[in-house]
Amino acid sequence: MADELGEMPVRDLVFGGRVWPPEEDGRNTTFPVRRFSPFYAYMAQFSFKARRRSGEVVEGTMDGNDRSAVLSQIERMGMFPVAVSDARGGAAVARASASTTSSAPKNSSTLLPPALRAYFNRQRKPSLSELANYTNQLANLLNAGMPLVSALNSMGSLDTKGIPGEVSKRLKADVTEGRSLSDAMKKQPVIFTELYVNMVRAGESAGSLVDVLRRMAEHYVRFAELKSKFTSAMIYPAFILTLGVGIMIFFMTFMLPKFMEIFKEFNAQLPFATQMLVAFGEFAGKWWWLVLGILIATAIIVKRYAGTEAGRRKIDGLKLQAPVLGKIMKINLYAQFSRTLATLLKNGVPVLTALKIAEDVLPNRLLKEAIAKTREEVTDGKTLSQPLARSNLFPQLMIDLVRIGEETGDVPAALGNVADTYENELKTAIGVMMSLIQPVIIVVMAMFVGVLLYSLLSAMFAITSSIGTRR
Repeated sequence: MADELGEMPVRDLVFGGRVWPPEEDGRNTTFPVRRFSPFYAYMAQFSFKARRRSGEVVEGTMDGNDRSAVLSQIERMGMFPVAVSDARGGAAVARASASTTSSAPKNSSTLLPPALRAYFNRQRKPSLSELANYTNQLANLLNAGMPLVSALNSMGSLDTKGIPGEVSKRLKADVTEGRSLSDAMKKQPVIFTELYVNMVRAGESAGSLVDVLRRMAEHYVRFAELKSKFTSAMIYPAFILTLGVGIMIFFMTFMLPKFMEIFKEFNAQLPFATQMLVAFGEFAGKWWWLVLGILIATAIIVKRYAGTEAGRRKIDGLKLQAPVLGKIMKINLYAQFSRTLATLLKNGVPVLTALKIAEDVLPNRLLKEAIAKTREEVTDGKTLSQPLARSNLFPQLMIDLVRIGEETGDVPAALGNVADTYENELKTAIGVMMSLIQPVIIVVMAMFVGVLLYSLLSAMFAITSSIGTRR
């Protein structure tokens, strides 16, 4: 068999960067394959790019069986692997992996229709607190000196709440194949947003991945706290409102018919308020399907209108102009924009890329357009504060602080101060809203209950009066 194979170039039979056996005169470039074990015939040469702990970039070639072996060797040398090029034989490995996957037993869920199967197998987007916890755990493992592949392997067995272990296993597989961590995360957009991926890429470029991950964890913790405060502020009013509507429906559908039977027995002239209440109850009982249909049709029309460009802009503008909630929404958007942009710039992301990510993060169409125009003008060489001021959407405080940051050469710190200011103001505004909205809801509910009681009691007084008159 060896005679059939003939001779193979020396470069294909290397181990650990050395030709084996070593050449004595340097003139031989080929030698018989039969003198060597088949193990050496599958060695390949990989091009790699790594970064030392000092931040220095190292590039070169290394021999190994596969990417995993090369990555392990790079990590044992105390370097952080950034990229490893594809090796010969990679396609064969991929084919073997694919055949193994295809031969796996089918799950019973494959019996479901494709739409239902896709719905049940969909990947859930993690909450901000869950993503912060995952990021902090990964940073702790890397900070303890664990190589990236080993850290991802450990994360795969932890199965963090909201982020299944399969996510870390996919990241490990991609990193083992030579991809950077940011490129591996980019393949899972449901879990890792564009903001997250760009931050990790900046950390890899600067050699400070652990610091970037810690900042990201703090970033998501802040937003999770703000979102939690806003949600908590709305729970009580929503509960009271739902309870009040439920009591109204119960009274109109269950209690009012029983009172009507009593009123009919006495054949008394009912007061105007009671007549209106009875008429409303009869209409709701007879035409409830019409009311429900109108509400559904209205919701569909509003949703379709909101799906258009003009509708989205109009609705987002109305949100910002709302009496109480509008102010809170604006403060929240200012804080979100400032914090996102400050975090990106602080970690070395270019200003145009940072503005694009901040534009995508914000949910309000008007602010998106203002940031897009700002990005275009910054491309033309203008400062950041000038186009923000011309949009007439951002407060003067933010513009002044950004301008000061441009003058001092520290825009990220200025944006961080803006974010701190508006985050504190948001907490105050939420507290003020809570102190105002609770009494308003109680007064409104008391008015509804008062109307119901007045309608019933006035009818009871009318019946009592008619009985006394008859006697």
